[in-house]
Amino acid sequence: METALFDVIDHVATITLNRPEAMNSFNQQMLDDFAFIWRKVKADDDIHVVVLRAAGERAFSTGMDVKEGIDRHPNVWSQGDPGEQLSPKLNQVWKPLVCAVHGMAAGGAFYWLNEADIVICSDDATFFDPHVSYGLTAALEPIGLARRIPLGEALRIALLGLDERLSPERALQIGLVSEVLPRAELWGRADEIARVIAAKPPAAIQGTVRAIWESLDATRTQALRTGLSYTQLGNPIGKAEVDRAAVPRAKWTLR
Repeated sequence: METALFDVIDHVATITLNRPEAMNSFNQQMLDDFAFIWRKVKADDDIHVVVLRAAGERAFSTGMDVKEGIDRHPNVWSQGDPGEQLSPKLNQVWKPLVCAVHGMAAGGAFYWLNEADIVICSDDATFFDPHVSYGLTAALEPIGLARRIPLGEALRIALLGLDERLSPERALQIGLVSEVLPRAELWGRADEIARVIAAKPPAAIQGTVRAIWESLDATRTQALRTGLSYTQLGNPIGKAEVDRAAVPRAKWTLR
């Protein structure tokens, strides 16, 4: 892969966006690389959890590389959404994704944030969507964002464009991120969270992720019935992967 670093240690896959010279913006090669990454993550049962982070000092990602662009089919009705390559849930990956954001997270960066299961950020992070400032309709990214933060906040980010950025403190208040840390502690904390999750039975973790995300596209009754079937399918597998008597009960953290 040319645009991202990828390694797996003790059931945690770490992906590092690696185009710092272009603010980790995505080009066609990154789309192709992520299509490969998600296929590998989905197929490899040694991977329990994924951490996504970014190289460089200035940005997690500023979205699409406007200088290089991406390949688009000449027939407008045959053109696809870049999220079909970039986003884990659109690729049927139900292994948890922990995103560690520093610097700027803009525009197409939300393809990853919108489908992350846990997002944390450093105290220098900012979040914004520049589309409308350049005369572009902001649609795909804020539609995904509106499913994880209040609608009014998603609309404000989309409509103010380059004129306002979301601070780490505000991102925490509205639930876009769940933790804000000093920059030097960001990667270590993301890895720590991932390893806590990775130590749990993977059948239980993946079933939980899938049930919750699929519920967003269903009515309450449909979601509950599907969720019940996932417990019936997954619980016998998950329970066999853990010794209940050995599960620690006294060791926990308060957030």
